[in-house]
This record gives sequence, structure tokens and C-alpha cells, in this order.
Amino acid sequence: MNYQNKSVEAAPSPETSWLAALLDRYFQISRLGSTIRTEILAGLTTFLAASYVIVVNPSILAHAGIPFSAGVTATVLVSFIGSCAMGLYARSPILVAPGMGINALFAYTMVVGAKVPLEVALGCVFWAGVLFTVMAFFNLRQTIIEAIPVDLRYGIACGIGLFIALIGLENAKFIVANPDTIVGLTQFNPVTLTFIAGFVLTVALVVRRVPGAMMAGMILTTILSIPIGRWWGDGSAFWPETPDVHTLVNWSGLSAAPDFSFVGQIDLLGALNLIYLPFIFVFLFTNFIEALSTFLGLAEAADLKDENGMPRNIRESMHVDAIAALISAPLGTSPATVYLESGAGIQQGGRTGLVALVAGLLFVPFLFLSPLLSLVPAVATAPVLILTGLFMSEPISNIRWSALDEAIPAFLAIVLIPLTFSITLGLSLAIIAYVLIKLVCGRAGDVRPVMWFVALLAAALVAQTQ
Repeated sequence: MNYQNKSVEAAPSPETSWLAALLDRYFQISRLGSTIRTEILAGLTTFLAASYVIVVNPSILAHAGIPFSAGVTATVLVSFIGSCAMGLYARSPILVAPGMGINALFAYTMVVGAKVPLEVALGCVFWAGVLFTVMAFFNLRQTIIEAIPVDLRYGIACGIGLFIALIGLENAKFIVANPDTIVGLTQFNPVTLTFIAGFVLTVALVVRRVPGAMMAGMILTTILSIPIGRWWGDGSAFWPETPDVHTLVNWSGLSAAPDFSFVGQIDLLGALNLIYLPFIFVFLFTNFIEALSTFLGLAEAADLKDENGMPRNIRESMHVDAIAALISAPLGTSPATVYLESGAGIQQGGRTGLVALVAGLLFVPFLFLSPLLSLVPAVATAPVLILTGLFMSEPISNIRWSALDEAIPAFLAIVLIPLTFSITLGLSLAIIAYVLIKLVCGRAGDVRPVMWFVALLAAALVAQTQ
């Protein structure tokens, strides 16, 4: 299996419009084996796969005291700026948006659990972003990436693939919690039957190599979902039940006014109090590990690598990721990061920064039209996420399984990322295992000095979560 787009389409000719020629030349679309049409479809696919963040992130931030409408505005602005910068500056097909998981850490652990004032919590996010930016511009993150062994990189890619597939199955309500077996198969119902039908249709489109197969699969599954809400009351393809969402919509039910009231509501000096340093560290390392693993996973799975075997344009991509995290707090949201759902657009054939640019531009209308996203239910993204997980698992065949000191940490990354339901924890435990295995096997010399430092930070992070 290969992410490379298989469609054959001529490169822009002199007769092609000047805009098409400019895009092709700037993003090197033809040279990378893609087409403008493919890149645009991939951008649409990536946006649709990740668009839930526009509603879900504000819902989580609302528990911390950020008004839902202000959370929507902040989410859209950060996603637009970060994704467009990723496309134009880093020329990478990876979407940037406020991170899921780290937003829950911000809202539930820090503000609600530890009773940290909201403005101070945003200040901690800002200072973590400052440190993150320093690491990026002094190439510390690239140094760490180069120190991670190749087999562990393959394991990260596969682990993220399984994690994405698990999220898809959970979105479809196909896999549910079970007190006897931890997880289990749900009882079949209209939602799961709709998912199965949508999955079969999407697979058929992908196997037949229909252009835009992933996006078409989401649209078809959304259409199939409409009777669920109308006849069985599931509400999957209709407005969410959250009261705050209903207060946003105007008489037409389709538009909402942007809310800039929480922009700049941040306490920078208060966040420098010594008692808040552990939170700054947790934000910094959590965001670092998630971004690192996503870059490595997508690069390995999609072969988005340069001649040195490193993720393509990794330095510029990390610059953008850091700046997006830095501007998140002043705009009123938890840290931004690169998104796993970018794999959906890459699987669609996207290879260049035009994918991220298209996805970023698609966020802009939802400053005013966020209720429309409720028409795309979670079950409609499930088939795409599962197939993305499949394609991201391809590097598993490259792991040197006979070299157990390399294979065991890679295997731990594969299983712990989905089973802990956390990229950060899964990768942290795999890194710790790699260093310990090399140490007890008398091969400590194989471990680069940077990896010892990263393992210590990983151990501190794991301890912080206990």
C-alpha cells in the first residue's frame, strides 16, 4: 500500500492558467507526483476529518470558563493561521489546530481540578509555547528526532495508525466500554448499521481508486446518517444538544457571530509563579511528544521524507507548529498542535502544502457558520479514520523483528499508544523502555546522549500523570 496518488494527470502546460502554474511551481506539485485537483480534494478531506474540533474544542474549554462562542472563534483563528502557515511556509500537508487531549488537560486537570485561575492557566500555555518556540528555532527538536532509532519511528507510525482506527471505531459506537472485557462490540443498531454501510461504500471507492474517494465516503455516510436523527432520535446529523450551541445560532439556525471577547485575557506574570512551573512543563512536553510522534508517524507511513530519511521540511514544520502553540493562549484556547487526521488527506493523495492551505482556508467561513458542522456526524468520519489507520500501519513490515532490543520498544509503541488512548503516554513509555532495554543488555552505547535526556523527561511526565 502506498499513499502516493495513482491518478495520472498532465502537469500544468503553458496554456494552463497562471494561478495553476504558480501553485504548481511554488508547491512543487508535479515534481512530487500529485496534481492540483488531488491536492484540493485532499485538503477538503483533511478538513472534514478534523472539522469536529470547531465544536468539540469550545465545548471542552467551556468547562474551564471560556464562553463557547469565544472558544469557537479562537479555535477557527488558530486553525486557520496555523494550517495556512504550515502550507505556505513549511509546504507540508499537515493540518494544525488546538490539540485534543491537551485541551482536556487544560480544562479538567488544571482549571477545574487544580483550581488554577483561567487567565493564569492561559499564561502557562503561553510560556510553554515560548519554550516550545525556542526549542524549534534552535533545532533542539530536530536533534531529538534524529536521535530516535528508525525501528521506534516505524512503531510510532503503526501505533498512531491503530490509535486513529480505534478513534474511528469509537466514533461509530461500534466498539464500546465493557466492564468484563474492558472493550467490546456494541449491540447492532441504526448507528452501527449506518457505519457498516458507509464503511463498505468508502472501501469500494478507495479500492476502485475513485478520485476523492475518502471525501465522497464521508459525504455518502453523512447522507445515510440523516434518517438516524429523524426516525430514531440519535441526532447524529442534526444540531448538537449543547445549550450553548443553540444560543449562538440566529433565526436562520445556520450562522453565528464571531466572539472576540476572550482574546488577550491572559495573565503572563501570574503564570510565572513557581507553583505553576509543573503545569508549564507538562504542557511543553505533552505538546512536544504529540507533535514529534505525529510528524514521524505521518512521514514514515506516507514516505514524506527527504534524501536523508528525515520528515520532509521538518525544520520549517516545527517552526510553524511552535508559533501556532505560542499564539493559542492570547487568542483564548489551549495549545495548537499538528493533527493526526492529516493522514486522511495524505491517503487521498495529498503530498504538498496546498493540502494544508486548502484545509486552513476552509476554517474561515466557520467563524460565522459553525452550526453547519453539526451536519457531519462522527459516524461519517469513522470509515475514513479506520482506513487512514490501515495505511499508517504499513511500516510495520520494516521493523527488524529479529533484533529484539530494537523490536520490543517499537512493539510497545504500537500497542501502548492505542491502549493508553494517549500518544504522549504511549511514546513516553516506549522511549523509557528503549533506554532501559539497551542498558540492561549492555548496549548503552547505542543510545545517543539526547535519548537519555528525553527518557528522563518522559519518566517525569509519566510520573506527573499518576
